Amino acid sequence: MSNIKTPAEQELMRVACRAAATTLQDVARCVRPGVATRDLDAYAAERIRNIGGKSAFLGYRKYPRHICISINDEVVHGLAGDRVIETGDVVSIDVGVMVDDFIGDNATTVIVGECEKNTQKLVEVTKRSLYAAISCAVAGNRVLDISKAVQDLVESNGFSVVREFVGHGVGRKVHEEPQVPNFVEPRRRSPVLEPGMTLAIEPMVNAGKPGVRILRDGWTVVTKDGKPSAHFEHTVLIRDGEAEVLTWPEGKKFD
Repeated sequence: MSNIKTPAEQELMRVACRAAATTLQDVARCVRPGVATRDLDAYAAERIRNIGGKSAFLGYRKYPRHICISINDEVVHGLAGDRVIETGDVVSIDVGVMVDDFIGDNATTVIVGECEKNTQKLVEVTKRSLYAAISCAVAGNRVLDISKAVQDLVESNGFSVVREFVGHGVGRKVHEEPQVPNFVEPRRRSPVLEPGMTLAIEPMVNAGKPGVRILRDGWTVVTKDGKPSAHFEHTVLIRDGEAEVLTWPEGKKFD
């Protein structure tokens, strides 16, 4: 796999991922009622610049923002703009940072104030599915073990996984091999996980059906049925033992 990183490259990935985790944590703290999404994007740009990195998303395939901000029925790739965050919103933030030609990629979903119980459950289950997937990200397992962990937990709780967008390898590029679906594809060849691989594992989970569509802006992905969606992501390093979570915020411990 070209995705396998040397020890020196792994250390560069750690630096980039720490920058991405710090930025995501800082932006998430600013999510509150009355804040415009364009201001969150501008703040993220400033934070990335101050830590000596650059947005891995800005300009990638002509993406026009520094981070992705997706609200309620928006699944991923939401564009920051004039929209103001309101109480009850479910806000997914996706941050990619490049430092010294390597990229860290992570995402979280924030509930603003209080929301419906089923939406709260959606967010909790999506986060738990990420942890379940990471526990399977061990050398010798296959990608499908990650996929199955997400799908089993999500569907057993009455939610659905998005199929059009998947996790992926990450390193010098935002998207490297292998693809990491959040569902099992029986006829798809599933690569073996090898030490040194770096993967962005990212469950995207819908409260309703799995179908999505892209808005006229050419970027924002929304649920077809208008029901909310949640998104969590970590970049991990595959090892012989449990995976190293490269984007785990400093001072916190993976649980």
